[in-house]
Amino acid sequence: MDAITVLKKDHRKVEELFAELEALGERAYKAKAKVVSKIILELKTHAELEEQIFYPAFRAEADDEDAVLEAYEEHHVVKLLIAEIEVLAPDHERYMAKCTVLKELIQHHVEEEEKEMFPEAKQAIKAAELEALGKRIEAARPAVQAKAAAPAPRVSVTMLRDAKGAKIK
Repeated sequence: MDAITVLKKDHRKVEELFAELEALGERAYKAKAKVVSKIILELKTHAELEEQIFYPAFRAEADDEDAVLEAYEEHHVVKLLIAEIEVLAPDHERYMAKCTVLKELIQHHVEEEEKEMFPEAKQAIKAAELEALGKRIEAARPAVQAKAAAPAPRVSVTMLRDAKGAKIK
């Protein structure tokens, strides 16, 4: 599989997980936590693979520096939001709101990649190179996913407050 096909496959998997999350009942906290953990693992893995392998190749071959820089910044914002979600209990009043915002950020990012970046990549990068990138992505996936599955370090969320303005612990 070429890199674009591999990355689109990842996109579909995350979309399915978000649909699974939305289908859960309001009080299905344990099930929500389990699905959100899967979403986070997939997103961390996918972002790292893009940043290590696909984006550098795209940046070297395509004449669209702005697209790459924007993609890195979108990943940065997603990582910040993931860090906030990871410290919240699934029954916290802002847990699902943050998950909804995460889904919206991902939808925007995926749309830009699939409608703009990936078509540009197909024009700028030779088919054989896209195949080689796809193989590199799949070869790197187990190690990247193992790293992504490791417990997240404790982060400071001093700016995170509940609806009443109290700091969230």
